[in-house]
Amino acid sequence: MAKGFWGRRSKIYTVAKHAVDRAMRFAYRDRRQRKRQFRSLWISRINAGARLNGTTYSQLIGQLGKADISLNRKVLADLAMNDPQAFARIVEEAKS
Repeated sequence: MAKGFWGRRSKIYTVAKHAVDRAMRFAYRDRRQRKRQFRSLWISRINAGARLNGTTYSQLIGQLGKADISLNRKVLADLAMNDPQAFARIVEEAKS
């Protein structure tokens, strides 16, 4: 499992064992943190798109809920980045 490690971390058994244990702990923790980081990124992108359309993230999410528009944050962030016209139509639909 220490394949690709550099120096003593790949040559000396005890050092490699400790390096692998540490890497496994980081891998376990970061699989969970990756989900948090993506959600944070999506929220930032939605907020930027919302502010271009005259609202804020929190107002937009509240309006989407009231308008019974169920799009998740991943889809909304993708629309805000790659299709601003469609995102603007969704914001207008949520406002009305």
